[in-house]
Amino acid sequence: MTAKPPADLPGPIAYLTGEYPRATDTFIQREVAALRTLGLEVKTCSIRRTDGGHLVGPEQHSEAAQTFYVLKAASQPLRLISAHLAALTTSPQRYFKALALAVKTSAPGTRALLYQLIYFAEAAVLARHLKQQNVRHLHNHIATATCTVAMLASEISGIPFSFTLHGPDIFFAPHRWRLDEKIRRASFVACISHFCRAQAMAFADPSDWDKLAIVHCGVEPSRYLSSPDRAARGTGHNLLFVGRLASVKGLPVLFQALAGLVPDHQDLMLTLIGDGPDRALLQDQVNQLGLQDHVAFAGYQSQDAVARALLESDLLLLPSFAEGLPVVLMEAMAAGLPVLTTRIAGVPELVEDGISGILVPPGDVDALADGLRKLLADANLRHRMGQAGRQKVIAEFTASNEAARLATLFAGVTNPSAPRPALRPVLRPDPLKPSAE
Repeated sequence: MTAKPPADLPGPIAYLTGEYPRATDTFIQREVAALRTLGLEVKTCSIRRTDGGHLVGPEQHSEAAQTFYVLKAASQPLRLISAHLAALTTSPQRYFKALALAVKTSAPGTRALLYQLIYFAEAAVLARHLKQQNVRHLHNHIATATCTVAMLASEISGIPFSFTLHGPDIFFAPHRWRLDEKIRRASFVACISHFCRAQAMAFADPSDWDKLAIVHCGVEPSRYLSSPDRAARGTGHNLLFVGRLASVKGLPVLFQALAGLVPDHQDLMLTLIGDGPDRALLQDQVNQLGLQDHVAFAGYQSQDAVARALLESDLLLLPSFAEGLPVVLMEAMAAGLPVLTTRIAGVPELVEDGISGILVPPGDVDALADGLRKLLADANLRHRMGQAGRQKVIAEFTASNEAARLATLFAGVTNPSAPRPALRPVLRPDPLKPSAE
């Protein structure tokens, strides 16, 4: 069921992230676009300006041009001072409550307190911008520092806020980032998976559990249309990885597995799309294993370029040690690709082992090699998995439908009599009109 444009809007709504737009978070850009298609007015805000290397394609340059950058505004002394004076004179009580909240939610130590005061300074600048733009609700992605700014800006301005909870980073230090307090103060929390929601429940007060709804990140399956028998006709030797080049992605394990398979599969080719702090180290490992002719580092690519790469590949590999619910798996499955990935976090909620892909234990070179060997040997298996994966994404992970679920949650914020959100928000023809149920 696809949502129709709403007749009654709860906006303008503001979106806040640490860096927007950027190549590694295209799912947020898709979500914003889908909400706008539904008729919501969404104003994008970002703490930092994205560097040029993360802006790929005209869509991201266009989004960057219309995004409000908090640090850029806060770096102008007159603008910073006027924002704080405006907050102080408009509502001294809210201003000092927000300052007390910043101190209260600080981790131990002088350095942590200093950062909290910086977040408070940024929050006042953001709060003034939201007021000037007549924003009625603030939504944040990523529950660490930017969510602290969102929480403080909400306290200063009186504008309610919510956030999307991803993981895994926040779950490594939930007390450091006061996840419990953020959940308590938020209007709702959109959790990307059942696993993510369960982790939130472990740190939140039980009285706040009914705020935790499940809204998936989504993709646009139409971007990945291809011949239905593509997977059956491919050789299986054109492999793809898309993600940050960082230790958490487990690429050394993949390289070791690949090195063991190359003697029997001389035409294996792995393309790595993405960049990150470990690129030089990973290139050295490729050289040490003698895989120079079998691994290509392609760097960051635009959404369109990633879509083309998926359509030109036979398999997607993601050997991560920790994830939330990887959007790249959704993209690959939407493109009809079988996926080989690790059995962690929310991944099994997307990839059904033996049906739409193969799940292996994280860090297990032999299991990863065995899974890859199985997929290389059976074109029909690759085809069946690819088709099953595409149907799974169409049914549960499309950007338009997930945006409609979010719109239902936003509508509930502006309607005080609306019930708490369902575990999985109902997809209605008009998502911004709460039903009478």
